[in-house]
Amino acid sequence: MKRFVVIGLGNFGSSVAESLHAKGHEVIAIDPSEIAVDRIAPFVSRAAVGDGRSIQVLEKIGAKGADAGVVSTGDDITASILATMVLHDLKVRDVYVKVISRDHARVMERIGVTESIFPERESALSLGTRMSGSALLNYVQLGPGFSVQEMAVPQDWSGKTLRALELRRRYAISVVAIHDVLTDQITANPDPDAPLKDSDAILVAGKDEDLARAAQLT
Repeated sequence: MKRFVVIGLGNFGSSVAESLHAKGHEVIAIDPSEIAVDRIAPFVSRAAVGDGRSIQVLEKIGAKGADAGVVSTGDDITASILATMVLHDLKVRDVYVKVISRDHARVMERIGVTESIFPERESALSLGTRMSGSALLNYVQLGPGFSVQEMAVPQDWSGKTLRALELRRRYAISVVAIHDVLTDQITANPDPDAPLKDSDAILVAGKDEDLARAAQLT
């Protein structure tokens, strides 16, 4: 079990805190709003009303030495910077920060966060990608120009095996899982000798241009 501290309990922070706790981890949540704290309290290990920018407050609620921290302070960029610096002072190993702009992300990366999360931009990119190609069912960006995408199995691939299709050689993409849409079952590290079915969708990883080339076959 890991220990996490979540600073800021808006929609994003609350959702992360609840998800981590549901997976069996210890979660400490803090926000200056009593309403937000009362709302999340049943779903975390400990919830406290307080200032996430204060090293004394965070140390008192048990943040020191946590495995990771999540900073989600809304539009208050200064608060996210100060909260991040305090988590670093408390030897929190990894710090993830919700940002509201590219400039905000640049600032956070300069002070050494593990990752900046820009939910609005990532959701917009995912929607735009799915809208531009009917073959794409889901899209997750892993880095600039690289992603994991879920796409319908092209008609020409149905009944053929992954080994026979040689997707890595022909398209420079890798199949990481198969999703049987009818049963909603996902198989990771799929059998390369199992024939693909019409009801399958495949989760493929690779460069965006290579994935787009494969998606055009559907």
